[in-house]
This record gives sequence, structure tokens and C-alpha cells, in this order.
Amino acid sequence: MHADLLFTGGPVLTPEGRTATAVAVSGGRITAVGRDEVLELRGPRTEVVDLAGRLLLPGFQDAHVHPVPAGLELTQCDLTGTRTAAETVAAVRAYADAHPERAWITGGGWSMEAFEGGTPTKELLDAVVPDRPVYLPNRDHHGAWVNSRALELAGITRDTPDPADGRIERDASGSGEPSGTLQEGAMQLVGRLAPAATPADRLAALLHAQRHLHALGITAWQDALVGDFLGMDDPAQAYLTAARDGSLTARVVGALWWDRERGAEQIPELVEKRAALSHGRFRAGTVKLMLDGVAETGTAALLDPYLDRCGCATANRGTSFIDPGQLPKYVTELDALGFQCHFHALGDRAVRDALDAIEAARTANGQRDTRPHLAHLQVVHPDDVPRFAHLGATANIQPLWAAHEPQMDELTIPFLGPERAAWQYPFGALLRSGARLAAGSDWPVSSPDPLEGIHVAVNRRTPDAAGAPVFLPAERIGLAEALAAYTAGSAYVNHLDDTGEVRAGALADLVVLDRDPFDVPPAEIATTRVALTYVGGARVYAAQGA
Repeated sequence: MHADLLFTGGPVLTPEGRTATAVAVSGGRITAVGRDEVLELRGPRTEVVDLAGRLLLPGFQDAHVHPVPAGLELTQCDLTGTRTAAETVAAVRAYADAHPERAWITGGGWSMEAFEGGTPTKELLDAVVPDRPVYLPNRDHHGAWVNSRALELAGITRDTPDPADGRIERDASGSGEPSGTLQEGAMQLVGRLAPAATPADRLAALLHAQRHLHALGITAWQDALVGDFLGMDDPAQAYLTAARDGSLTARVVGALWWDRERGAEQIPELVEKRAALSHGRFRAGTVKLMLDGVAETGTAALLDPYLDRCGCATANRGTSFIDPGQLPKYVTELDALGFQCHFHALGDRAVRDALDAIEAARTANGQRDTRPHLAHLQVVHPDDVPRFAHLGATANIQPLWAAHEPQMDELTIPFLGPERAAWQYPFGALLRSGARLAAGSDWPVSSPDPLEGIHVAVNRRTPDAAGAPVFLPAERIGLAEALAAYTAGSAYVNHLDDTGEVRAGALADLVVLDRDPFDVPPAEIATTRVALTYVGGARVYAAQGA
């Protein structure tokens, strides 16, 4: 039987390494992997792709991403390219001037490192948009920048108390006046008033994001927030619409949001949502449990207190958004119902809480194939590193964050201290302990480009910082291991067992790079680009000239 599609003339990355030079595809699946013998499957109607020395590998999969908010931000006030306070304010002014019809200025993506202390003020926005409310989440979406008009509409004054799960930043003078930055749950005080995107907007954002992700070689992903949270748009119906009309070409797992204001009473609703939302290439069999915040704002949950600028211990150990005493009960019940648990666990206390909950579920339910995974893992206590392999918990890493940059050096390391700073993003230690790694981007928090993430995982430097110090050199991993995290590792957490590898019988979700990155110096990995992307043997992206 002749092949529908035949790749030949270049290295093929298989589970055994670059051991093949040809791959045949028929009916959306890989039918043969080998060398010259595979060429015998060529027929008069076979489409032949000459790799010309370029590497063929499994499609990348992002294990933690937010495509719909990312797509929406790209069409609003997009601040992701700005690096200084002046650039950021100028971009807001330019967007507001270009869109006088917008009742609110929304968007986001600003960088904390652009502003002193990571907290921009309302006065900066008032100077460029005095008459309309402005609501702009930062790059990591754990804080928002607002102007005086937005604070006024929300009724936020010096007398407004901080919500239990957030913080209103106050004027440095001690007056108690809100300064213009809202952290965590406090974001919702203004975010709930901002106009919601329409269903058409959300669908368009999803399809726009999908095109962008396919261009980066991404064939599948796990959406890490399907539900309502801090005013973010729920992508559920957009996915369901696209899955039903065939416009969803990627394979997607939706992580249903665990409402941290409620407890186990929401579990029956999650069961109903899993059934109602799973259709075609979209499945909703995961629950997202956000355990803590982020280190830069002092909300990541730590075992020991944060330090102040003088290096002395404070009273702050971060925030646990879900009661650690109840978490094992919730996870055990979800696990018994066949849900995968996807934890946001950034600080070492949150990581330990998640692992303790998984251990409780394993004890109660036995070793079930629910494949729990912990995302972010900025600070991991060394005692907890071997527990990942022991419990079968996957380490879901966001490699781009594991490098020296201003946000790390100015807003994180000084407040952790040298011992804990050395526990950050322990990719190498996790791998050596036998843990399985998956990888994701958290886009729009950071770039969704897997090749940039792979570059940092291997080099522990960002692609634009070749002369910077290596961030914790012992935690570097090899190119093969980094590629595996973005392919087989993420396919495992996505329960896509017939993807993630180039082998006979697997789905033909494949990527052709413009070169073989194994043949370039490690410092040049990020210069690699995607030439072709296929999902189920159908081409969904081709670079110009590919």
C-alpha cells in the first residue's frame, strides 16, 4: 500500500535517537519509520517532502498555556514588547489615541521589571488616559495596573480593605491611598467591571492563537484555565464551537478551574462540565488547582518567610489559595473520579502541599492513571525532589523563566536569600531523580516558542543574553531531554499516548525544523525555526519557502 505522505532525506528523531531518515504516513498515522526501505512506499499520488538535512520530530505540545487570553491581548493594548516604564506608558498612550471608541482600555502584558518595585502607579496612566478606565494585567497575570478612573468606578479608596486572596498596593507615603497596582484577588475589584469579550471575540482569539502556535510547531496543548477567574474570559465555548465545526485543528486538553472560594461541593459540577465540554479534539478531563501566587509579589507560598531588602526575615510566607488541610481530601476525590490534577505550585510550600495531596490520593485510591502534574516549580525544597518520581507526579516546567534577568535578579533572589535561590527551577535535579518532565510556556506570561524554551533549558540563559552568567549551571539539561519534555513528556500529561513520538502507529503530528539543532552550538539553538507543521498528516503550517 502506497503512502499518502513521505518524508525523506534528513534525520528523524525517534525514541531511540536520530536513527532514521525516512517516515511514511497514511490515513493520518505513521505507517513506517526507517531508511531506504521506506521509500518503497512511494506511489504516484504520494506527497514527498524532501527534508534536505532538516530534522523531523514529533509535534511540540505545550503543557500549560492560555491561548484565548493571549489571542485577545494581541488585539487589545498589547504591552508584551515594552521593556521600560517610558516605553510602556507610550504604548498605552498610542493605543488609547488610536481607539477613541473604546470605553475601557484593556489588554496587558507589561513587565514588572520596567517599574520600581514592580508596581506602576495610577499617575502614570492618568497622564495619558485621564478620562477612561484602564485595566491592564501584567505579564504573569497575577497583578493589574489601573488608573484613577478605574479605581473610582470600582469604589476603591484608602478605606477599602484588602480581599482575603489579594492585596491593594498603597501609596508609599503611608496615607493608605491605592497606588494603582492590584495583586492577585484584588484584581477582580476592577476586572469584574471591564467589558467582557463576546463569544465571537473569543472564538476569533482562539483561532488566531492556534495559527500562531502551529507556526511554532505546536500541535497540541493543555489550556491551564477553563472557567471564570479574575475577570479572564472563559474559553470553554470557544473550544466547543471550534471542535464542533472542525476549525480546531490542534488537540487540546482543558483544565477546568477549581473555584478556590468553594470546596468539594463543586465537584459534581466539574463532572458535568467534563461530559458537556468534551467533543472531538477538545477534552476537559483535568482540574486546575491554583495553590499560590508568584515570588515577585511575595504571594508564592514558602516554607520559611521571605526576606526584606536588608536580608532579614519578614512575617510573610506567601499565600495558600486553597486550604492545605482540605487539599488532600479534594485531590483524593478528584482522583477517584478519574480527573487529572494540574497544580499551580510555585513556592516550596505549595509544591509540598501538592505532593502531600497526591500522596494521600495514591494511598486512598491506589496507583491510578490520572497523571497529576505540578506546573512552575520555581522553588522546590531538595527533600521534595525525589518525591516526584516516587509518586508518579510529572514536573511541568516553564524553562524560559530559569535565567538571570531583571525580574529574577531584582525582584526575586534578594527576597529568597542565597540558599532558596539555589533551589529554583531544578530541572537537572528532577531529571536525575527519575522524574518525568513536561514543558509549557504559560503564554501570554512568556513566549510560547518551544525552541526558545529549549534554548534556556539547555543553556540557562535567555537567547538574547549570551554573555550573562549561567543560572544554576547544575540544573541545565541536554537538548534531547529538553526536546523530550516538549514532546513525549507533554503528550504523557495530555493523555495523548499515540502522539509525542515518531514511531509506526502513532498519529502523524509532526514538525520539520529548518535545520538539525543537534548540529549547531548550544548557544545557537534559539536560531532554529519551524519549517512545516502537520497534525494527523495534514499540513497546518508552512514557512515561506519551506
